[in-house]
Amino acid sequence: MQSRQSGLTQETSAAKAGVSVRSARRIETGGLKVKAPRHWLTRNDPFVSVWDSELVPLLDDEPTLTGLTLWEYLDDKYPGDYPYKLLRTLQRRVKHWRATQGPDNPVIFRQTIPPGQQGLSDFTHPRTAVTIAGQPFPHLIYQYRLAYSGWRCTHVVQGGESYSALAQGLQNTLHKSGGVPKEHRTDSLSAAYINQNQKQQLTRAYEGLCHHYGMIGTTNNPGLGHENGAIETAHGSLKHRIDQAIKLRGSADFDSIANYQALIDRCTDRLNRTTMTRFKEEQKHLQPLPKYRFMDYSELSAKVTTSSTITVKRGLYTVPSRLIGETLRIHLYHDKVIGFVGQTRVIELSRVFPETPTGRARRIDYRHVIHSLAAKPQAFRFSNFRDQLFPDDNYRQLWQLVDRKFPARQACKWMVAVLRIAADHQCETELGHTLLLQAQAGVLPSLKVLQTQYLNKQDQPELVTRQHDIASYDGLLSGCWIKSQAQGGNICLSR
Repeated sequence: MQSRQSGLTQETSAAKAGVSVRSARRIETGGLKVKAPRHWLTRNDPFVSVWDSELVPLLDDEPTLTGLTLWEYLDDKYPGDYPYKLLRTLQRRVKHWRATQGPDNPVIFRQTIPPGQQGLSDFTHPRTAVTIAGQPFPHLIYQYRLAYSGWRCTHVVQGGESYSALAQGLQNTLHKSGGVPKEHRTDSLSAAYINQNQKQQLTRAYEGLCHHYGMIGTTNNPGLGHENGAIETAHGSLKHRIDQAIKLRGSADFDSIANYQALIDRCTDRLNRTTMTRFKEEQKHLQPLPKYRFMDYSELSAKVTTSSTITVKRGLYTVPSRLIGETLRIHLYHDKVIGFVGQTRVIELSRVFPETPTGRARRIDYRHVIHSLAAKPQAFRFSNFRDQLFPDDNYRQLWQLVDRKFPARQACKWMVAVLRIAADHQCETELGHTLLLQAQAGVLPSLKVLQTQYLNKQDQPELVTRQHDIASYDGLLSGCWIKSQAQGGNICLSR
C-alpha cells in the first residue's frame, strides 16, 4: 500500500511486496469478502411433486432402496418426466434422507481379547481352482486362529462343512499350538446339516468336543459373519498368499493332496512369523491338552448288499465280497470311510462326494468283486457299475477295442480274465498299458497266451499224491477196512 500511495503501479507494488497482482488487487480493495450463507434454492426442485408423496413412503417401508432403483421407478411410472441427468440429484436426496430421517445403522464394537481367551474356527473356499493329478479337486480350507496373537493353522477339507472336518481340524491345531483356549467360537455350521435331527446331533457332538477339551463352545448368529470377524478377516490374507504362491509356482496341479497341503503350510508359516512374539506370550495362558483325543468322526451303520456294496452319505462303495450280509459299523471322516465288524477293522476307503447336493457318487474297486465276476463273466457287460470297474482309462479304451473285435461272450470273458490277472499279480498299470498298445496295433493275445505268461506253473505248489493199494478199496466194498501196521501185516476192522 505504501508503494501504491507513492504513485507506483499495482504490478510494481505487488512485485516489491512479493505477492501476486491478484492478491495486491484484493488487498487494495479492502480484503477478502466473505459471502453470506445461502438459504434459497438456485433452481426449482425437480422432485417436489413426488418426493413426499411417493418416494419417502417407499423409503420408509424399505430403507435399503437405492437412488437408481427409485429413479427407474419414476421413469417407468412417468416416462420422460425425469431424465437420466437427474439421477445424481436423486441419489443425493436419498443419502441426505438416510442421514437425517433413516433408521439407525448397526454398530461394530472393536474388541481386545485377552491372551488365551478365545480361539476361532471357520471354513472358506479357495480363490484358485486346484487339480490333483489332473483331476478337479473341490475342497474347503479349514482355518483356526487365536484371537489375541493372530496365530493360525490351516487344513485342506474335502466334502464341505461337517462335524468330522471341524473336529479333526480343531484337534490337530490345538495339539500344534500346545494348549487350549478358554473359549472356542465358530459359525452356525448351517451347511453341515439339512434337517433338524442332524442339527441336534451336530450340536451334541460339538458340545461334547468342547467339554472334552475344557472349552466353552460358542457360535455366531446365522448370516452375521462379522461376529466371527477375527477369523473372517484372516481368510482374505490367507487366500491371497495361496493364490500368489500358486501363480509363482506356475501351476495349480499337484501330484497329491499332501503336496498341496505342504504349499498351504508354507503360506501359513509365513503369515505366523509376524505373530510369534504375541503367540509365545499367549501360549503361557493356554490350558493344558487332555491325555486323549476326542472322537473326530461320525458313527453310523451300513448293511452290505448282495452286490457287495454299502451306501454311506449318498456314496456307493464296494467292499470285499466276504462281508456280504454283514452290518458294518462305519466311522465317517471328512476324507475316508472305515468299516468295522464288531471291534475288528475290516475296510478303509477313500470317501467320495457327489457333484451336486442331490446327486450320487461311486467308489468301485474291481478287486473286491473280480473273483466273483470271474465265475460268471457274462454279467460284466450289463453291470450297473461296469464302467467304474476299470482301474484307469487304459482299460476303458481296451474294452472298447476288445468289444468291437471279439464276439460278445468272448469279449466279456477276455476282459474279466485280464482284470483278474491285474488284481492277482499286482500288475495293473503295466498290464493295461501293454495290452492297449497291442490292441491299437491290431494284435491281442488270447487267453491261453495271457495265462501262460502270468499263471506260471512254477508259482503253483507241487502236489504230491500217494497211490493206494487196490486191496484197501476191495476191503471197503466188502465191509472190512485194511490198515497197515508198523510191524508189518494187516488188520481187518469189521463193522
